[in-house]
Amino acid sequence: MKTNPATRKIINDPVYGFITVDHPLVLAVVAHPYYQRLRNIHQMAFAHLVYPGAMHSRMHHSLGAYHLMGIALHELKSKGIDITPEEELGAKLAILLHDCGHGPFSHALEKELIPGVHHEQLSLLIMEKLNEELQGKLAVAISIFTDQYPKKFLHQLVSGQLDVDRLDYLNRDSFFTGVAEGVIGYDRILKMLTVHEGQLMVEEKAIFSIEKFLISRRLMYWQVYLHKTVVSAEMTLVHALRRAQELIGKGIAVKAATAALDFFLQNRQAAAAIKQHLDLFFRLDDHDVMASIKNWCNHPDRVLAELSKLIVNRQLLKIRFTSDSTAVSTLDALRKEAAIQLEITEQEAVYFVFTGEAHNTTYNPKDDRIQILFKNGQVKDISAVDHALINYGNSISYGEIKKHFVCYPRTLKTTPH
Repeated sequence: MKTNPATRKIINDPVYGFITVDHPLVLAVVAHPYYQRLRNIHQMAFAHLVYPGAMHSRMHHSLGAYHLMGIALHELKSKGIDITPEEELGAKLAILLHDCGHGPFSHALEKELIPGVHHEQLSLLIMEKLNEELQGKLAVAISIFTDQYPKKFLHQLVSGQLDVDRLDYLNRDSFFTGVAEGVIGYDRILKMLTVHEGQLMVEEKAIFSIEKFLISRRLMYWQVYLHKTVVSAEMTLVHALRRAQELIGKGIAVKAATAALDFFLQNRQAAAAIKQHLDLFFRLDDHDVMASIKNWCNHPDRVLAELSKLIVNRQLLKIRFTSDSTAVSTLDALRKEAAIQLEITEQEAVYFVFTGEAHNTTYNPKDDRIQILFKNGQVKDISAVDHALINYGNSISYGEIKKHFVCYPRTLKTTPH
């Protein structure tokens, strides 16, 4: 039987090689404008300010996760796990669209542009809208995505401690940043996946690969995702948008570069009725924000202009991570000096001198677990495996790590202590 060329596309991916898309419904989704906008959203927000190669997009990631989902399902079927063609297609579509609700700069601005609305909620809304356009053909995908489908292991592949989402972004982000610590044995992990009593598990032979995956994830967070320069840039962007919103609230004119971004800046109540504004939201991407930031470099408000210049010129606020929170007296001293230096009020100086927290957990068994299936049929959580590096008794690699940080202009003579 010959394959219709119109229903089969080959995508050349720098990480996995050729990715095959061979179903007309998947092709229709990929071609849709709501999906294509992911080309213009960086996967790693401002990480390229530290790692210049980290310019890959959310689209790169979703296609990579789609590819890994195909491999995972193929391995499970080869082990006798019952997965129908409809379920396979549904799982692939669910992972393809799992991140379609991300806005500009992804997690960095998630709480700023549409406060109170998580990107997964937006992903679901767009999947439901696409489902209407496609005459209900995404019903299985939506059921899997929302964990309503009876075969729970399919949802675990989309969203869980060992989902193909994490397998791809660790592998892809380490590739584009050049950070070797993030390299994982994704292919071996996929080979060792299995289903036991309806739950996704990993065969005993993959214990060390799982440990490497968990440790790599922790190292990538501190070395890349929560790198001090990345945190500084993202927080400066957040403060620039907050300043713009504050000025708008006072009746001072602040115009965004595009109508879509301008709408959400001017209408903070839009989040409560986001379903009505989906078309506007999905016109937003990183370009809207950066074009606006470039324009605001010349805004008459000194605070907004200076924050914008810090981002555009990459002359970012200095950031210091500490084990304890910074003393109020130290913050007051820093803000007083910043106010004098920038010719602003001490109240306005809070935009340039501020504190926050960064935290990461290597593995939390209270969430969806990584279960190890032993040859004798016994099942153990990875944290309970006797010789595992990730275990309850090893707080260094198991528990949550939290770090405080303080940001301040690098030109100040006063320093935190």
